[in-house]
Amino acid sequence: MDVTKQSVLNIGTLGHIDHGKTSLTRAITHMWTDKHSESIKRNMTIKLGYADAIIKKCKNCDGPESYTTGDKCVNCSGEAVPQLRISMLDAPGHETLMATAIAGSSVIDAILFVISATEPCPMQQTKEHLMIINLLGLKNAIVVQSKVDIVGPEKARQHYQQIKDFLKGSVIEHSPIVPVMTNQGINVDVILEMIANMKRPERDLGSEPLMYIVRSFDVNKPSSDVTRLSGGVLGGAVVRGRFKKGDEIELRPGMAIQTGGGKVKKSTYKSIVTVITDISNGTDKLEEATPGGLVGVSTEVDPAFAKADGLVGNLVGHVGKLPESLSTMTISYHKLNRTDIQEQPIREGEPLLLGAGTATLIGYVTKARKDTVEMELKHPACIEKSAKIAIMRNIGQRWRLTGYGTLP
Repeated sequence: MDVTKQSVLNIGTLGHIDHGKTSLTRAITHMWTDKHSESIKRNMTIKLGYADAIIKKCKNCDGPESYTTGDKCVNCSGEAVPQLRISMLDAPGHETLMATAIAGSSVIDAILFVISATEPCPMQQTKEHLMIINLLGLKNAIVVQSKVDIVGPEKARQHYQQIKDFLKGSVIEHSPIVPVMTNQGINVDVILEMIANMKRPERDLGSEPLMYIVRSFDVNKPSSDVTRLSGGVLGGAVVRGRFKKGDEIELRPGMAIQTGGGKVKKSTYKSIVTVITDISNGTDKLEEATPGGLVGVSTEVDPAFAKADGLVGNLVGHVGKLPESLSTMTISYHKLNRTDIQEQPIREGEPLLLGAGTATLIGYVTKARKDTVEMELKHPACIEKSAKIAIMRNIGQRWRLTGYGTLP
């Protein structure tokens, strides 16, 4: 296997806003993932960003300093040999974008949990992101103590102990804590060594393939010749099985089709059937896409459907092999033990913000019992029965993560 072709790990960044997640991603991949115009204007991650990197090891050196994502060893300038390819998924930290962070966490294998030494630990989104980590059981984690160069050694040590106390009782209680200075590249090599030595998840290559769509694009430039347009591109993560160039695939729930005239218009969803025309890892063409890493899948889908992430939240599989799309659903509700909010029982008519796979949904409660909630979805969704559905409620005019649901 060519280790430079297929990523073996999806590494996600989580943490409070402005704690340095995107800067850390750049230090590892040499790419700035905040490319969305609104992200640049507001200096904050809004949409999920991703980039690949190849971790290499020097032939002549040993220890953390021998690991790099550059062309040569930073220690001796010797040849650096590729060890593995990884995909980085940069999630937003702001509380109003928690659903986007939940979407990102559903397709990752390991976490870089970024906590800045410039603020007390924990901050609000630090707490909520740890809830996501616990909820999804993401035990493969490295805790990154960022911006230690700003506070000095003594405050950094005090903050380190705050992190230790905060993590007690969580699924990542015993994860390593690495202080870093991303702008100077200090201890980034330590993180690369830890990632290279992480236990890699077992992959199911024999089952029917399934892919979550994380991003979708129209790659055609304005004023392109309409007779030579390229189809929409799906960016996502394969979680099982294999997709090959030429495969006929289906997207569910698909795309909204508006019907009716005048002021009365209705939207119905129809699954999309198309063909894979190309597979890419961002730099190289691939013959097939397998679990591990993020891939770009070129299709014959109308690019108008795929533009501006229009297909995010869809599941991709072989035709007729995906779960049925749901317009209503009944879930078992599992409440999180939160002491920082006063939660009232779920009531009929209440809107819920749901994170299912990479889909962000609105559900309106039609019936609520102690541990069971029935709801009508604003838009249909395709959800696997094994999935955990993150549930956020509007409490005090803020969306707060209060629990998760499972399909019966």
